[in-house]
Amino acid sequence: MPQAPSRSRRALIAGSVGNFIEWYEFGVYGYFATIIAARFFTPEGGSEIEGLVRTYASFALAFFFRPVGAALFGRLGDRIGRRPVLILVIVLMTAATTLIGALPTYATAGALAPWLLTFLRVVQGLSAGGEFGGAVSVMTEFAPPGRRGLYGAWQSFTVALGLLGGAGVAALLAGLLSESQLGAWGWRLPFLLALPMGLGALWLRLRLDETPAFRAAEAVVRPPRREVTRAIALGAGRIMGWAAAGYTFLVVLPSYLQSTLDATFQQALIATVLANLGFASAILPAGLLSDRLGRRPVMLTGALLVVALAVPLLNLLQHPGPSLAVKGVAVFGAGAVVGLMAGPGPALLAEMFPTSVRYTGLGLAYSLSNAVFSGCAGLLITEVVERTGNADVPAYYAAGACAVSALALGVGRVGVAVVGAR
Repeated sequence: MPQAPSRSRRALIAGSVGNFIEWYEFGVYGYFATIIAARFFTPEGGSEIEGLVRTYASFALAFFFRPVGAALFGRLGDRIGRRPVLILVIVLMTAATTLIGALPTYATAGALAPWLLTFLRVVQGLSAGGEFGGAVSVMTEFAPPGRRGLYGAWQSFTVALGLLGGAGVAALLAGLLSESQLGAWGWRLPFLLALPMGLGALWLRLRLDETPAFRAAEAVVRPPRREVTRAIALGAGRIMGWAAAGYTFLVVLPSYLQSTLDATFQQALIATVLANLGFASAILPAGLLSDRLGRRPVMLTGALLVVALAVPLLNLLQHPGPSLAVKGVAVFGAGAVVGLMAGPGPALLAEMFPTSVRYTGLGLAYSLSNAVFSGCAGLLITEVVERTGNADVPAYYAAGACAVSALALGVGRVGVAVVGAR
């Protein structure tokens, strides 16, 4: 049944706003990784690289709690409804993010400080795990006929906006504050900004209606667990390239440029902003294109482009010859290629599961892929680069994951038994 335009738009905004806050915070954490490492994970006498590895370990831990959150909140969302669960997860995410901005550092609280930070990262991971499945379910279940790709793409688009918002705030603070001020207290401000943003998101979600698809599916028999599990595994494989390349180029890049290529904080942030602008510019067109050509062809194109271009791109950044303008265009293009996968991705996952298990199924597929290939990206890349001295490791990581995704996207109609109606 077609949805009223006002209800569809309201669902789109309410679903998107939580994603914005979630990825704004994850972006900020990545952009300030070197400062957080110094304040929480590097006691006196510890090396900077050890602190950075510990910071990324905390980063990865939050991602590994995402599947737990996806299973917990997904089960609730498939049983009691999308709306109440999305309200709960935005409250948890907002509270945890705001409290990070108020935490005592290692200099004040000693060894307790990193444990407090890690606990709040776990809470964020749990709530983020419940966010994606509910938000995409709401967006796609309220989408007008033939517009699932475009509506689902707004989830990825608000991810890009969140990362850009985090980068913009970081760049603004870096420009306004001295290095000592930024390290002493300026890094706290982006996390504290989550409070007013979260209150706005909560207000929007309190006005959200439950999806008609969920109401109609309340009496539907659930599909066999084996079919659902197979679809979750396939879905995770199809988006692992998006997860790995996205975090490599959009979040890990600033610390990599600083620690490996000796770029300044401002230079690293400019590169990240350009990559995220390219990412954002491609997402909605890719989602719209997938409504015409299909999800998999568009995503497959993006995955193969990363396989072909990841190493040349990184070599271009490493080489002193090309101008800054050329390097900027290359970074922008790298983000756009990731956007080809991110645009159709949410709708592709939503269409792999019927309404009765959609929140759980697509949430688990997404969170499992992100736990392994996004959450571990910073930790793995930093550790391997340090041990091997090979500066091409980020390119190999992104290209390898995209190669596997290309294979999964090329698989036929595996999981068809769980594909359902709206």
